[in-house]
Amino acid sequence: MPQTVEQPSLETPSRIEELGRIILAYSEITERLQQSHEQLTQTVETLSSQLDEKNRLLERKNRLAALGEMAAGMAHEIRNPLGGIQLYASMLAGDVADRPESQKLVAKIAGGVRHLESLVSQVLNFTREIVASISAMELSQVVEQAIELTAQSFQEKGLTCRFRAPGPIQLDADGVLVRQAVMNLLLNAADACQNGGEVVVTIGRFENAKSTGQCFIRVEDTGAGIPVSLMDRIFNPFFTTKDTGTGLGLAIVHRITEAHNGMVTASNRDGGGARFEMRI
Repeated sequence: MPQTVEQPSLETPSRIEELGRIILAYSEITERLQQSHEQLTQTVETLSSQLDEKNRLLERKNRLAALGEMAAGMAHEIRNPLGGIQLYASMLAGDVADRPESQKLVAKIAGGVRHLESLVSQVLNFTREIVASISAMELSQVVEQAIELTAQSFQEKGLTCRFRAPGPIQLDADGVLVRQAVMNLLLNAADACQNGGEVVVTIGRFENAKSTGQCFIRVEDTGAGIPVSLMDRIFNPFFTTKDTGTGLGLAIVHRITEAHNGMVTASNRDGGGARFEMRI
């Protein structure tokens, strides 16, 4: 019986080519998946960092709100007996009108009461809601006004102040409140420079898509910087490292920025000194 010889299949080369195309396509898909994975990982890390920052700012906002409510309650409780003390001090002054030494003591009591009354008034003003009266303004003009109004404090401490601006910047904001916030930042920077130095104010507009229309005001000093242990407390009302002052300056900056739906951050410069940035 004759043997049948099997002929080579004509489909074999085409199958090999098809398999090669499949392997090549798989390699391309694998490479794209790897790139997508790396991009996704980077995006997740960025979003996580932003979320941590947002959570930290939200926690600070809630903490400041709670402190404000507590301060308002305490201020009202303190103000009531102050009126009585002031009344008794004035009555005592009449009783000791013929005794100079006693009059001096009564005058000190009255002066202390007035100081406390002033402090209570500042606290109550701080705790009131800040409502921004929004209108068109030119940011560089407002900042220049703040620099002029704080110039004497800089001169007394032997400090220089430089202002950097890319040109006129039109902004919808409350010019009075923004000027007050910048003045507070400037005075804070001046206090940080104990042995002379320089303060640099920079303004600009964010150009990235996520911050369209948002402007920044950056105040940098050449002082000692902010201790890491105090970084989360510097915006708290009544917190201060100075011998004088109420500790409300930076807290007011925070509230003014909030009234503009913005944010304010604090950090240390690489070359030394502190950096505060308002974004509105």
